[in-house]
Amino acid sequence: MRRLRTTADVLDACDDPLVRWASQALSSGGAAWEHRGAVAVHAPCLTRRRRLVLSGPPEGVASLLAAHGRGVNLRPLLERRLAQEVATLMPTPWVEDKPFGWMDRSGTLDLPPEPTWLATPDGVEPLLRTALPDSWAWPGEKGVRRWAGIHLDNTLVATAAEAWSSHDVGFMMGVAVHPSHTRKGLGHRICQFVASSLLTLYGTCALFVENYNAPAIALYRKLGFAYRDITTLLPAV
Repeated sequence: MRRLRTTADVLDACDDPLVRWASQALSSGGAAWEHRGAVAVHAPCLTRRRRLVLSGPPEGVASLLAAHGRGVNLRPLLERRLAQEVATLMPTPWVEDKPFGWMDRSGTLDLPPEPTWLATPDGVEPLLRTALPDSWAWPGEKGVRRWAGIHLDNTLVATAAEAWSSHDVGFMMGVAVHPSHTRKGLGHRICQFVASSLLTLYGTCALFVENYNAPAIALYRKLGFAYRDITTLLPAV
């Protein structure tokens, strides 16, 4: 089992955008390892969770999970199909937690003219509390870098954030449209604006999505994002 000391080591060892996104943790107290072509990144605080992000061949992932996957509040995160294979290889029982979606894309995307990056996040929190009260990103939260918005009649009616971006994966969170302004294409435009900006900066753009949120998944697919089921494996009680 080989220790990966730097973000660059992780990027050299793995081309999975999920792991590459997690590699940002190595600059803030994280750690990473490679074993038999698999890579694990321990991220002490990434999107509010202490995570161990894994990818690669099942046998290598199983070894990394056995060595580094236990701890208080640790959430081992990996693709769901891989998790199901890995669970069969573990010497003690592990169970799958609630799955959700990871979506990413690379390349370029046209920048729509209407949305802008907000000079201040004024209006974002009231909009989130109305349209997306369970948002993972909030103004002022650690890792949340900036907010984009669309205004109608001087009122913020759509927003999305850049949050928890890594060296080469920009991350989009906090997408919200005011309930009185849905079905006007505002969600598509704000997401296209943020995704286009992040693709220009990082080369790849990614996001989390609830796996049951078919309209959101369809919107992101229209913008060129590909979907993967991801989940966490937790030790059986």
